[in-house]
Amino acid sequence: MTKVPFDEKELKIVREEPAFGGGTTPIYDFPVSMKEASIAAYRDKKPVWLMTGIEQNLFTPSIIPDNCARGFVIEGAPYPREKFGGKDMFGVEWKYVDVAGGSMVVPGNPLLEDVNDWKEKIVFPDIDSWDWEGSAKLNKEYLSNGKANLMWFLNGCWFERLISFMDFEEAAVAMIDEEQEDALKELFHELTSLYLRLVDKSLEYYDIDGFCIHDDWGSQMAPFFSEEAARNLILPEMKRFTDYIHSKGKYVELHSCGHIEDRVKIFVEAGFDMWTPMPMNDTIKLYEEYGDKIIIGVVYDKPFDPATATEEEQRAAARDYVERFTKPGRLCTWSTYNNPGLMTRAFREELYKASRISYSK
Repeated sequence: MTKVPFDEKELKIVREEPAFGGGTTPIYDFPVSMKEASIAAYRDKKPVWLMTGIEQNLFTPSIIPDNCARGFVIEGAPYPREKFGGKDMFGVEWKYVDVAGGSMVVPGNPLLEDVNDWKEKIVFPDIDSWDWEGSAKLNKEYLSNGKANLMWFLNGCWFERLISFMDFEEAAVAMIDEEQEDALKELFHELTSLYLRLVDKSLEYYDIDGFCIHDDWGSQMAPFFSEEAARNLILPEMKRFTDYIHSKGKYVELHSCGHIEDRVKIFVEAGFDMWTPMPMNDTIKLYEEYGDKIIIGVVYDKPFDPATATEEEQRAAARDYVERFTKPGRLCTWSTYNNPGLMTRAFREELYKASRISYSK
């Protein structure tokens, strides 16, 4: 995309959108659509302005049972809350906990106790039997609002999926058990194949620009398994997944929770375009060391108090963020884990203006 010089007229607010957590978000008179800007940033690594999340349309359709089981359906029509929970696409039973705003696997009846038995115990879903045409019709308008459509795949494809099959302790053991290693590689390969078919179905029936896959790898303190295990068992399948999506001209994001900054090399080698680490990771260090290889969601280390900071202090903080994290050859996004209170009107406007100027040079 050709660089477009910043014009003050862009700061005109053309509409307001509901904001996460309440209130509204101003939408400026952008020089290109939010869809085009997202593709330029995430796929082509040529950002027009600093992405803050408003530019993407999150999509988790109810046609995929995992989204219903997890209580996380985002699509073109409301999904009844009373239907949250139930079976995912492998028949694993989930219970939605309203106070937590999410679901957990119902304990006590794991599908697997030994990965060597996966061919006898795991029944893969018949995704061709799902009503893709009906879902496409339901979501046509939702996916046509000028934003980049990012399709999320919940429940994980590799370790997180294994946890749902076996429970955590047994899954962790399987990652280091030589007697289960070959079977685990086979299972991960078949799971990846399933997800590639889901990618094909999604691209056939929806207007999708990118994909985000979930696979949590750590606790608040440390990774769940070694780098050696990750490289041996998961990295080849991750690379297969991202290569396929890139071959379709789309971008791919990883959502992986936990204190796992030591695993960023694997995410880079796997080919992910973006990762937004949780705040227990040193996101600034990750940006400095790996921002030329993968887009990092950076948590701001100099937050202001929205209740007491002057407008100029808010704008100065925005300029500081842009100056530090839009360096040539290194890319970042505004982390979703930043305090949403920092996004005051003045801060958001200055963040946009300063980043437009920076990226247009």
